[in-house]
Amino acid sequence: MAFRKVKMGMVGGGQGAFIGEVHRLAAALDNQVELVCGAFSSDYENTKTTGAALGLSEERLYTSYKEMMVAESKLPANERMDFVSIVTPNHLHYPVAVAALEAGFHVLSDKPATATSDEARQLDAIVESTGLLFGLTHTYLGYPMIWQARHLVQTGALGKVRKVYVEYPQGWLSKDEESGGSKQAAWRTDPAKSGISGCMGDIGTHAHNMAEFVSCEKVTELCSELSTFVKGRRLDDDGAALLRFENGATGVLMASQVCAGEENNLKVRVYGEKGGLEWQQEDENSLVVKWLEQPKQTYKAGAGNIGLCDIASNMCRTPGGHPEGYLEAFANLYRNFAKAITAGESKQATGVPGIKDGVRGMAFVDAIVESSSADSVWTKIKI
Repeated sequence: MAFRKVKMGMVGGGQGAFIGEVHRLAAALDNQVELVCGAFSSDYENTKTTGAALGLSEERLYTSYKEMMVAESKLPANERMDFVSIVTPNHLHYPVAVAALEAGFHVLSDKPATATSDEARQLDAIVESTGLLFGLTHTYLGYPMIWQARHLVQTGALGKVRKVYVEYPQGWLSKDEESGGSKQAAWRTDPAKSGISGCMGDIGTHAHNMAEFVSCEKVTELCSELSTFVKGRRLDDDGAALLRFENGATGVLMASQVCAGEENNLKVRVYGEKGGLEWQQEDENSLVVKWLEQPKQTYKAGAGNIGLCDIASNMCRTPGGHPEGYLEAFANLYRNFAKAITAGESKQATGVPGIKDGVRGMAFVDAIVESSSADSVWTKIKI
């Protein structure tokens, strides 16, 4: 069979948006995906300007996501989009995803999957009934060393997991950015667009996803405290939680957007009976393993590097010593999703977080808000 690129449509990501261009660059990196259409903004002039800059035909630029689903579904199979990339504010993730799935298109969405847990569960049911692929761009799961870390835990190298620590400090909301004209700050601190949590809904979900993925264990309950440091802000901008995992392990999760001077310093540590591991995004190509009765060891990302598991090795593009970063991690998710479409996979693409992860993410947000509101009582995560 002749090779063909997987065709992508995009909702959101018009001029002035934050993450849309990152998605487009990641999707294009491996020459597996072709952007063919879009409804990039609620402002059609923005959509036309964005589409023209991307070299798209005006007839494939749409005034709304609803128009896009209808029009694309009427095109011949070899012309229409195969999947929709959703890069809108949180409150639009659910309606766009539902419209796409019901029109017969796969979905790759920015996280969180939805704005509420009810929406996440409803979306899960739709994915189950349609059998179509649904993926979430939990970007940091695209780093090769995260898969190497998970491999060490899965294969029992560390022994039974006892402790999990994950932290995600940022500093970009240390001031009142939302009143100063920042479009990103405005919607991320608006309950109507972001949901019931600000910081925890935004980056806390990344930390929670990372903790569960690397430890191979699920969080069952937590005890949290959320704070809002910037006067007048309507959602939390800082928080922390004690965690209990299904295997008896305990841990701590911290996420903050008011750690002045920090950028995106995501870090995870997992400790078992025989040793522990440590990874952080600011040194993303290194995984440090500290053994109880052996010298410390460092795994390095790089195609052909010894000691890497097959998955981690296959996610590396360049030889050792040539660093890969955020765009490459993002691109790994797009490449895996495209391969899953081509291979005829259903519901969840191999190597890409799916709707079940989205449901867990929203249940985590519910629990962390509930616990903090109840004066930091232990609260079960309800799936």
